[in-house]
Amino acid sequence: MSKAPPAPPSLQELRKEIDAIDEQVHRLLMARGDIIDRLIQVKQTQEVGSAFRPAREASMMRSLVERHRGILPLDTIESIWRVIISTFTYVQAPFSVHADVSVGEPAMRDSARFHFGFVVPYVGHFSAQAAVEAVAKSKGDLALVSAVSSRTPWWSALEAEGAPKIIARLPFLERADHPAALPVFVISRVADDAMVTEVQMWSVRVSGWNADIARALAPLAEIVAVPDTAFDGAALLVSDAGTGFEKIKAALIQAGASVRSSALVGSHATRYTVPPNGSAKP
Repeated sequence: MSKAPPAPPSLQELRKEIDAIDEQVHRLLMARGDIIDRLIQVKQTQEVGSAFRPAREASMMRSLVERHRGILPLDTIESIWRVIISTFTYVQAPFSVHADVSVGEPAMRDSARFHFGFVVPYVGHFSAQAAVEAVAKSKGDLALVSAVSSRTPWWSALEAEGAPKIIARLPFLERADHPAALPVFVISRVADDAMVTEVQMWSVRVSGWNADIARALAPLAEIVAVPDTAFDGAALLVSDAGTGFEKIKAALIQAGASVRSSALVGSHATRYTVPPNGSAKP
């Protein structure tokens, strides 16, 4: 006679399992805090921007995406880890998030809270330039500005040596229905060895800018352009994701533009694109 299948666990038993896991998660977070406390003692310093580690954060997020499975939405996991990273960064060296709300205050606030939580202070500004200026005057703050449009060439303030730089683009996981879908650049001061340089960001001023030149460059790089009527041209923020800046510059010239100046103003990690089926692709 075959044995009867084991009875399924009771609701009470399942809740006990959940409670045990919750306790483990809490204890692990406290243990992480203890390690951060020891890390602060080892560093014995709060150098400007030293707590931000864009390359390490990108590596952590990639590992997160690659191992994730099950019914818990990837957006939830992304937000939890972003808040954990940001909060412990704040514990090491307190900082504020300066956000350009001219692109839409609700969307920008959603982005800031999704990626940095509620512990990190949030400061709204009415222009990207004002947000960047606030960071430049700070000891270790960061700014969030639109990554797809601008009324002013705020990135020109990043050209000087020692100025803040673009260190990330968020959200790291991109999809149309992302709960914090507004594409933003993160700007701050970060140690050179902490930067991730997969996508280089260039500030370029050109003469002779027009729609035909923009279309010619579209296959090579993402570009944010602000018209410069004084020189019949534009100030460009160019994202080089591996094409090579010299090739982009040559394409500008071949299309009829004159390159007046160029400067590297930061870099960020390659993002993941999440299609409707939920599997992330770099």
